[in-house]
Amino acid sequence: METSPRTEFCLHAWGANSYGQLGQGHVEDLSVPGLSDTAALHDTAVRVVSGGGGHSVAVTENGEVFVCGQNHRGQLGLGHTADVSTLHLCPHLSQRVTNVSCGWDFTLLLTDCGQVLACGSNAFGQLGVGQTITHTTDLLVVESLKERVVSVAAGLRHSLAVTDSGCVYQWGTGLASHAKRALSPLPVPAHLSSKVPSLVPGLDHVTSRIVAAGSLHCVCLTGGGDLFLWGSNKHGQLTATESFSPSPTLLKRSLLDGERVTHVWSGWTHIVAKTESGRVFTWGRENYGQLGRTAATSQNPEQQSAGPLVEAGRREACLPAEVKVLCGATQIACGSEHNLAIVGGCLFSWGWNEHGMCGDGSQADVVQPQLISGLRPLLIGCGAGHSVAVCAVKAD
Repeated sequence: METSPRTEFCLHAWGANSYGQLGQGHVEDLSVPGLSDTAALHDTAVRVVSGGGGHSVAVTENGEVFVCGQNHRGQLGLGHTADVSTLHLCPHLSQRVTNVSCGWDFTLLLTDCGQVLACGSNAFGQLGVGQTITHTTDLLVVESLKERVVSVAAGLRHSLAVTDSGCVYQWGTGLASHAKRALSPLPVPAHLSSKVPSLVPGLDHVTSRIVAAGSLHCVCLTGGGDLFLWGSNKHGQLTATESFSPSPTLLKRSLLDGERVTHVWSGWTHIVAKTESGRVFTWGRENYGQLGRTAATSQNPEQQSAGPLVEAGRREACLPAEVKVLCGATQIACGSEHNLAIVGGCLFSWGWNEHGMCGDGSQADVVQPQLISGLRPLLIGCGAGHSVAVCAVKAD
């Protein structure tokens, strides 16, 4: 009697690996996907993968957390500061973890009861536990978030969270110096300079659901499908004319052909949004090909009339335009300046490729999404300069 083949899982990783963040037991960069050592997982399925400046985190279906890579500030939450080049179980977790977001050298975990746990560097208050701790190797609860949290995002040196009621909180001083220069002589608002969660003003008329963070900007997606953006606009990531916006500014739906947004992702200086019809739009910095398109591809009249953006020395590509090959993408992940997407069950990559994170065997930047063949991706994630994919393997 014939039996249907069972599905097994494997973890592929590639790109920068100076600290063992690929989880393969070595510290050599890889320009093509390589198998990571998943022995510690005991065949438990992975539900979320993410990465930071030099570390990786995987969350399993039973809420356990496995980590590898750079650990000099305790960002792996292992109770020590030694780097590890294979996946290690994060110990002493009393709650099931459902999601993770990694900053440059810190980690935020979201638990099934809506608490946020943080570890790693706190040099900029990015852990949200106050200023007395410079870094921690143990997971600490962000105590001042009293309401259940539904979404977290770690930027370069700042953090965001959305609570069940739709309020957005921000902490970490990573944007403060830029805000001070842009807003002087006015004071820097509390949410841009606080080392504990501070309510972001200007969003009380909407219900926020998802947050994303860049190196110096913030993104919020509402339940109604609107995007609000604030922080640095140096690369046009806010689609505004000013260089810095301290408070959330609504992205005009006309820039997305009038469509509602259903999901949003952010790299360090670029943003990717998926709309209700499955179309994918990108905007922001394009110097490594991270937008997946060439400049001035959109003929939207409102974009053509955005004179100040062009006059300020920015290219039109900083305004949203569709990347048609990504239409219908089921998953997208952003590194610092590169991206992954799953479209039609196939894996695509584009953007910065200096360390081979686009997986094509080269170190040449990739300006349009290209297929990474031979993998059956189920789940994807990015670190700043590396890529991770959970893939299906058919076995008899």
